[in-house]
Amino acid sequence: MDSKLEQFQLKYQEGQALLDRGQYRSSVKTLEEAKSLVNPSSKLGGEVQLSLVTAYQGINKLEDAIALCQELTAHPNLAIRQQSQRILYILKAPQLKRPEEWMTKIPTTTNTEDNPTPRYIQAKPVTKPLEKPSLNLEDTTQMDTKDNGFIGLALGLFVVIIGGLIWLS
Repeated sequence: MDSKLEQFQLKYQEGQALLDRGQYRSSVKTLEEAKSLVNPSSKLGGEVQLSLVTAYQGINKLEDAIALCQELTAHPNLAIRQQSQRILYILKAPQLKRPEEWMTKIPTTTNTEDNPTPRYIQAKPVTKPLEKPSLNLEDTTQMDTKDNGFIGLALGLFVVIIGGLIWLS
C-alpha cells in the first residue's frame, strides 16, 4: 500500500471517529484533508465526501452540504450517486416546526469548538410504567387447560396429506 493511501485511510478513519463522537468541526477539517489525499471521482473519494456532507450538517452549513451532495449526484460510482440522491432528498425536505413545549433546554457547562451553543432535545412525558398482571406458574387455576382439539385436527390433517401422497405415487 502506498503512503498516500495509508495517510488517506488514517485521516478518513479519524474523521469518521470524530463524526461519530459529534465533534463536527474537527471532523470537517480531517475529512477535507482525507479528501485531498484521494481522487474525488473514486469510490473512496465519494465515500469521504458523503461523510463530509454529514459533518457539514453538524456545523449547520446546510448550503455547503446541499452543494456537495448535488455534486455527488453526478459521481462516476453508481452507489455514491444513489446515496447522494437519497441524502439530497432529505436535506431539501421542509423542516417541521416543533412547539417549544416539546423541547427541554439542556445547558452545557462549557462552550467548545465543536459545541458552541446549547442543544435542545425532544422532551418525553413522564409516565408510570404499566403494571403487568403476573402469571404464577405454580397456580394452574389461572391457566386455560381446556382441550381445544388442535392435536386431533393436526393429526387428522397429517394423515390426509400422507394418504394423498401415497395415492399420488
